Amino acid sequence: MMRSILVGILVLMAAGIGFLTFQWYSQRSAGEAYGAPFTLTDQAGAPITEVAFRGQPSAVFFGFTHCPEVCPTTLFELDGWLKELGDDGKNLRAYFVTVDPERDTAEILNTYVSNVSDRITGITGEPDKVHAMAKAFGIYWRKVDLDDGDYTMDHTASVILLDSDGAFAGTIAYEENPETALAKLKRLAAKG
Repeated sequence: MMRSILVGILVLMAAGIGFLTFQWYSQRSAGEAYGAPFTLTDQAGAPITEVAFRGQPSAVFFGFTHCPEVCPTTLFELDGWLKELGDDGKNLRAYFVTVDPERDTAEILNTYVSNVSDRITGITGEPDKVHAMAKAFGIYWRKVDLDDGDYTMDHTASVILLDSDGAFAGTIAYEENPETALAKLKRLAAKG
């Protein structure tokens, strides 16, 4: 019962954070590249930098592998939308960046993401570098201790859409209407 209440509270907080994130992104200048230079590690253990977000449109989601609902749901939906787009979305790239790099190693991310999609790339790295990247993207995250000694993470629950120059192109909110989300991805791919 307590766990259900906690999950409910986390979902509501994630929705609120998503709305605030959208407001923050909406205030940024059109065409302005997001983030800052970074060097992290992809799920295969290879280096990945901000260059990965250039040259094709991208969908970027920040989350963590121990997430009880928001992250697996978002990854599953994103994979479904990419499949539904078919050839119309072949130029879209999708990324899952952990906000919990202490637990989410490249190996763990590889297992987690690969179980959902072969189109989404997991990103992790040294905690200070991952957190600097998240901060540069305006992502909210916070470690929340649980009564049993474990912890969970509060975090922005929106998928960030970037155009082929790495500039902000919109968001897909958690639990957004699937048809609306698909239309956003279709527009993004067409511009790419």
